[in-house]
Amino acid sequence: MRVVGDEERAIIDALNALRRRYTYVFTTGGIGPTHGDITADCVAKAFGVPIDSDPRALAILHEWMKTTGAEMNEARLRMTRIPKCADLILNKVSGAPGFWIGNVIVMAGVPSIMQAMLDEVAPKLKIGIRMLSETVRADAREGDIGMQLGEIAKANPAVAIGSYPFFDPQHGPNTNVVLRARDAQKLALAKRCREHAGASAASTIKQVNFALSRRKQGFESPRERQ
Repeated sequence: MRVVGDEERAIIDALNALRRRYTYVFTTGGIGPTHGDITADCVAKAFGVPIDSDPRALAILHEWMKTTGAEMNEARLRMTRIPKCADLILNKVSGAPGFWIGNVIVMAGVPSIMQAMLDEVAPKLKIGIRMLSETVRADAREGDIGMQLGEIAKANPAVAIGSYPFFDPQHGPNTNVVLRARDAQKLALAKRCREHAGASAASTIKQVNFALSRRKQGFESPRERQ
């Protein structure tokens, strides 16, 4: 994530760096009616295409004005300026569309409007293998299980294991173990850990190791098969 101010060069440089590195780049903010909203212009410059009032966006906004009773003015017309060859992203909250050009998806900054635009584009995104995550309460201090968790992580590279200490007002220091993997079978250890939430640190580690060994042998739970 990058937070970029309303500076043309900074926006263009960030866009060009990120769109070449990642499958998608999502931008929020800077496509409104004021003079400081320069994102659309910067996106056009980053792609080397012209930008002008788009007939599709203009028609959408005119229709929106009729519905709301607002007047079309120069400020609102700015929100119809779309880079050439960009697809529109419909906006069911306030009318003015966002746009999608190349792998850059340009959305409004107002959270509710951004969410509406994201809902429009989400079904069209190409997706990979879903990253699954489980959070397990270890009922142990991080220092008591740190070395063992490191050994488990090293032996099971397909599972990312992170430990996050926190303070429980009733029981004192504790640790959440977060497990991430693209293979559902690898996350079965989370269920094992939960079943022994009240066990000692040594027993918890033992159960994690046991569950992982079962995964390697091909066992899976009914939930995993679903």
